[in-house]
Amino acid sequence: MTPDIVDRLVIWSDQRIAGELALDRGGAMHFTYASEWLADQIAKPLSHALPKQAESFGDALCKAVFGGLLPEEGQRTAIARVLGVSPDNPFRLLAALGGEVAGALAFLPEGETPPAAPAGEPAHPLDEAELAALLVRLPRVPMLAGEGGARLSLAGAQGKLPVVLIDRAIAIPRIGEPSTHLIKPEPDRFPGLAANEAFCLALARAVGLDAAMAEWRAVAGKPYLLVTRYDRFGRDNGTIRLHQEDFAQALGVPSNRKYASEGGPTFRDGFALVRQATTRPAREVLKLADAAIFNLIIGNADAHAKNYSLLRRDNGQVVLAPLYDLVATHMWPELSAKLAMRFGRAPILEDVDAESFARFAEDAGLALPFLRRRAAAMAAGIHGAIVDGIEVPGLADMSYLGGLPAIVLDRAERLALKSKL
Repeated sequence: MTPDIVDRLVIWSDQRIAGELALDRGGAMHFTYASEWLADQIAKPLSHALPKQAESFGDALCKAVFGGLLPEEGQRTAIARVLGVSPDNPFRLLAALGGEVAGALAFLPEGETPPAAPAGEPAHPLDEAELAALLVRLPRVPMLAGEGGARLSLAGAQGKLPVVLIDRAIAIPRIGEPSTHLIKPEPDRFPGLAANEAFCLALARAVGLDAAMAEWRAVAGKPYLLVTRYDRFGRDNGTIRLHQEDFAQALGVPSNRKYASEGGPTFRDGFALVRQATTRPAREVLKLADAAIFNLIIGNADAHAKNYSLLRRDNGQVVLAPLYDLVATHMWPELSAKLAMRFGRAPILEDVDAESFARFAEDAGLALPFLRRRAAAMAAGIHGAIVDGIEVPGLADMSYLGGLPAIVLDRAERLALKSKL
């Protein structure tokens, strides 16, 4: 039976209609590819979980894939309150926020077309007072929901805002203007978080991992992180949006089940996905294995399925996206030390043993001796990078890091020993 549709959103990819997201009278969502998109052999599926087909996809997959573009937890609740909609209504939230999301998609009402990028003078750069006021306002109005025509959305539980950079100054993107960066204000309850993440990202790059570029900054005494968006690509004629999706979206898992302990994806699922979805699986599998080892060493217990993503580059190749949200979460005792995805069966570094390496190697589809050498090399690289001194962009005062470098150094040495068990 055809559902009784009460509202529709057109899903655009760049300047093309890719499909339609519909809402039925019972509150369920349905997604259908546009016939022109299906007929185009070059046009790719919008998600690994949504292969090209004429039949519609139901509510569960719509919530996982498209609802996965929305903010989570307290951020989502606050936005819904500002907009006067239910936080459990992803369709209405996408209608309000879906103009500028992670990746290349846009969600617009029927009859609307994606606004052209503004021409002429660049966006107004915020001075220090304006930026400080913005950081104060963001917790109350996440994503600037409902303000000035902004239709911005980024997944995750931490507050963040898409912005553009004008001669190193921050500006709010105008309607139709792709954002190039995002700012992540430091929450009051996690002092040092911005410096922690800046350090971890810089450390990842120092040991050869593909990680997002980020700069520690502060305004009016308030630290924040400025992150360069890897899903935006600058060209002479402007910035283009690159398609991406996180592992939860790609596997059809809703955001509220992103943790493996809650039935969400495990590393075994992630490695299988990388082998199926990427252009050069052998290389991307090694990148994911390195990421898992790195997160184990720095003590990032929150590396769940939404903190790993697939990215389609401008040349069409699908790769593991640069690493992001790298935080040594163990620095805050109130946060759980248990890994969001276990290393083998080990929930924490201290529990890693010979069996953990064997099980993780099996999950990754890699030879155990090779994995052990890889882990030892990663530990040695981290040791060398910290001993030599890491340059963290924007962070001149390393006291913001507390004892983090020394703790990570100790963790690297311990993993190096465990890799030889």
